[in-house]
Amino acid sequence: MTPVRAHPVGPIEPNAAQRAKSAYTPRGWVRRFGGLPAAAMLALGFGLPLASLIVAAFEDHGEAFAAIALDRLVRDAFVNSLALAVGAGTASLIVGALIAVTLARQTLRRRRIWLAAMGVPLAFSGLVIAYGFILAFGRSGFVTLTLASLGADPVRVGALIYTAPGLIAAYAYYLIPRVALMVYPAIANLDRRPIEAALTLGATPLRAMVDVALRELWPTLAAAWCLVTAIAMGTYGTALALAGTQINILPLLMFLKMSDGQTDFPQAAALSLVLMAVCSGVLALGECLVRRHPQ
Repeated sequence: MTPVRAHPVGPIEPNAAQRAKSAYTPRGWVRRFGGLPAAAMLALGFGLPLASLIVAAFEDHGEAFAAIALDRLVRDAFVNSLALAVGAGTASLIVGALIAVTLARQTLRRRRIWLAAMGVPLAFSGLVIAYGFILAFGRSGFVTLTLASLGADPVRVGALIYTAPGLIAAYAYYLIPRVALMVYPAIANLDRRPIEAALTLGATPLRAMVDVALRELWPTLAAAWCLVTAIAMGTYGTALALAGTQINILPLLMFLKMSDGQTDFPQAAALSLVLMAVCSGVLALGECLVRRHPQ
């Protein structure tokens, strides 16, 4: 009797004919060419405008960069933008993390309601949010008039929304949901056994949270902070509607370079590239933190 040879068990590689046939199926076409529409939109919506900015910024052999580097107004705008972004990002991180902790403790039904409510600020544009804050906290806003009926000065209270703290509050309105949605999965999936072990060994709840929970959560918190800080750094519509040109920040300074008959395209393009580089650097920092410390 001829012995039967055992064949190794494993995935059977398709031959050339099968591979060629699968390439012309709908699934094969999607695998090969499904990314082309996205690549075309990226090239048209980002690549061409970026190339135009680079050409305009280096129109006079890069003199626009030297001009903005020596301009004290630009330096002040950069410092103000950085302070505003850090303040809005930090406030949003604190409140958003507390909301994420609250979400993790809710039942499934209440959690769905919370998530639906947090999606509302994300659906509004910056102008709509700014006008809403004006109607609520402006000089004739119902919150200002209510506080005035209790003895507060309506002029002083109504002017706060047009200052840097008012901008931070308006920014935080739509940045807090982003932080909560980013941090909530990490908190919901956090292993509580090390925390309970620390409590059993005599650690206080605060010490257990700092020494155990934050060691696991800080990369996610840092990434969320980097994201909302970069968004606040480049926000334009909310600042324009609330403060106009009274607050000197980079997005509004770029607006001035393109309006009021100035039309200084090289300097506006140079400012755009600088702002894009700073925001991209902050986002890259958050991405590096997440990759170096995966959960």
